[in-house]
Amino acid sequence: MIGDDEDGDVPSSPDAVDPDAIVDGAAADSADSDQERLQGLPRLLRYAMLAKDNVDDAVAHRLVAEIDELCPNLPQNADWAAAQSSETGLALAAKLDRLAVVRDVPALRNLSDCVRLLTLTLPCTPQRFGVYRRVARAMILAFRQIEANLDDERCAELERIVYGFAALPAAIGANDSACSWPAISNAAHLGEQSARHRIRAAVARTAQSVRRQVERQTQAATPKDTTSIEATAADQPESDAVAPNRVIVVRIDQKELKNLKFVEPFKHVINSALPLVETPALDRVRTNLIAEFPYAVDVVDFVLTDLIGRPTVRLRPLLLVGEPGGGKSRFARRLSEQLGVAIWRTDASQSDGNVFAGTERRWNSTEPCHPLLAIARGRIANPIVLIDEIEKAGTRSDNGRLWDCLLGLLEPETSARYPDPALQTPLDLSHVSYVATANTLDPLPSPLLDRFRIIAFPKPTLDDLDALLPGLIDTIAADRGVDGRWIAPLDAHECAAIAAVWRGGSVRRLRRILEAIIQARDRTAARH
Repeated sequence: MIGDDEDGDVPSSPDAVDPDAIVDGAAADSADSDQERLQGLPRLLRYAMLAKDNVDDAVAHRLVAEIDELCPNLPQNADWAAAQSSETGLALAAKLDRLAVVRDVPALRNLSDCVRLLTLTLPCTPQRFGVYRRVARAMILAFRQIEANLDDERCAELERIVYGFAALPAAIGANDSACSWPAISNAAHLGEQSARHRIRAAVARTAQSVRRQVERQTQAATPKDTTSIEATAADQPESDAVAPNRVIVVRIDQKELKNLKFVEPFKHVINSALPLVETPALDRVRTNLIAEFPYAVDVVDFVLTDLIGRPTVRLRPLLLVGEPGGGKSRFARRLSEQLGVAIWRTDASQSDGNVFAGTERRWNSTEPCHPLLAIARGRIANPIVLIDEIEKAGTRSDNGRLWDCLLGLLEPETSARYPDPALQTPLDLSHVSYVATANTLDPLPSPLLDRFRIIAFPKPTLDDLDALLPGLIDTIAADRGVDGRWIAPLDAHECAAIAAVWRGGSVRRLRRILEAIIQARDRTAARH
């Protein structure tokens, strides 16, 4: 045990760490449901596995307890336990490094790396590149020491986290402004992206090899009958060979297709290889979005980071949370426009599971699921589906809850084989992106929240007024069906009048004020 610090930084009787935190941390490993997955891992990798999905108080309390066992009554540990921030965390890590030297206890240096792991945030600053390098190097060394003794599944999971964390500073960039979302929660995603092309190529090669082998075996076992072969080929959908960046979303036998009268509006997407919109230049997209949403820089960076390294547009499920009027829905629409993909909006308060997930064929109102309708409207395989005010979805289960039907659609594995009740055939919806908005998270069930990346959407302030006005004028002009140049820029008196009544907050209210000024202009011009 380490008690008083020889360098005088630790007083003899400081404030103690909360006993509940010690109990929670000490018992966490034995009580954890995935104890087997963490068994045998070094401390740093164990905390990385625990924190990759969610850095919460429980994970931090484990570390607080471990530190308190070796360094009882350490003030910096108590400070971090009370307020988990970058400042308190890095101060604690620095203290543990000093104690490791003074007391010659290598375990303390390992604990300091764990604190940095949970403390580091994105984007990173140039000053913190050294901290990132230290933690990443420690993770890589720990992984190399144990990888020979692990099964392939755990090796793959750790590989994504370790090398994804090491690549984070380079992927984010050194000039982005600081924000508070944890670095470790995004490491696995970036690590997966780095290996995605190799995995896809390997899978494609394996599938092609198996397909050729099956064809050879079939040809050897079946006598050649040209008549039957031609008849069979006429009834089959298009070949599995699909051009790059194209996907066949739905396959239906031609004979069955003739009997489905309700498919006429979207018949053009059946058995057709639909294009996947390629990811545009993200720097240009970022510049345009920040110009229109200057108060949401962190949101823009959070969203676009998900597209780094992706050849085609596909966002992991995203949930924008903020007060009404902040521009969440408009941001989703402008995001789709900047990315060049179609967007399909669903009002959660007016939709239930049977409507969104598709209606069974036996009903007169038979209709496929909304993601397929979005694909049919946009004529692409990777549109964005916007679910507006998701917290207001109905909670009655008579027709199925919207929240429940979303669970399968938000999972890549199930969405790639989604069983549409109307078409009664699996659909490949794996390339569809889902963006939801909410004013609060309170009513939403935890299984649904676990599938979303959640970020708070801020409200603008008075300082953002000058940046907001041009975009709103263009939007008003577009709604009127005229070119934005037909609306003259606001003069100084009009800007001052707006600033006097709008001090920040709702963009929706700002637009109403702006529309009133433009209408007043029109009335004055008509009289003269």
